[in-house]
Order: sequence, then C-alpha cells, then structure tokens
Amino acid sequence: MKIIKIILSVLFGLMFINAGLDKFLHYMPIPPMDPEVVKVTESFMSITWLMPLVGFVELLAGLFFLFPKTRLLGALMIFPIMIGILLHNMVYMPFGLTIAGALFLINLWVLYDNRDLVRKLIL
Repeated sequence: MKIIKIILSVLFGLMFINAGLDKFLHYMPIPPMDPEVVKVTESFMSITWLMPLVGFVELLAGLFFLFPKTRLLGALMIFPIMIGILLHNMVYMPFGLTIAGALFLINLWVLYDNRDLVRKLIL
C-alpha cells in the first residue's frame, strides 16, 4: 500500500507541476470549448492576478506533494483548488470529471492518512 501511495503522490505532484507551469508558459494546447465555457474562462482571465496565483500554488503544492515530509502541506494547499476544479468539471465539463475525481480522491487519501495532524490544525 505504501508503494501505491508513493506512486500516486508522485503522479499527483507531477500533474500539478505541469498544470502550474502551463499557467505561465502556455505550452499545452487548449481544446475547443463551448461558448458558455469560453465566457467563464474569459471572466477568470479578466482578473489579472488570479491565474498566476493559481499557477504558483499548483506548482508549489505539486513540488510539496513529491516529498513525504511536505506532502500534507501540499495536500492542504491544493485542496481549495481541487474543489474548484471538481465543481468546474461538474458544471461545465463532465467528461473531465473522472480525472478530477481521481485526483480529488488521492488528495483526500493523503489528508486522511494525516488525519491526526489535520485534526490538530482544525481544533
């Protein structure tokens, strides 16, 4: 089980490092989108500081996720962004829900594994 967690954590971390870098370097092609999704994307892009902030948090959390000592910090940092990704996929792009759901479950697994530390943060 430990090996599976390590592999999934590395894949999760690399996925978000890639997503964070793409926010700055724009190297991944953008698929064709419905007009409604284009409108929402343009709204997000009109807030000039939002996408660089999200990209920075994704990049940093992805790096933290790679190392066991900082994995919990990465999971806590990426959690609000994962909620946004999940909700966006539920409403606008249901075909991406499988990947978003799998990433969300990996994040929850890391948080659950460290539930004692998370409980101390909350209480």
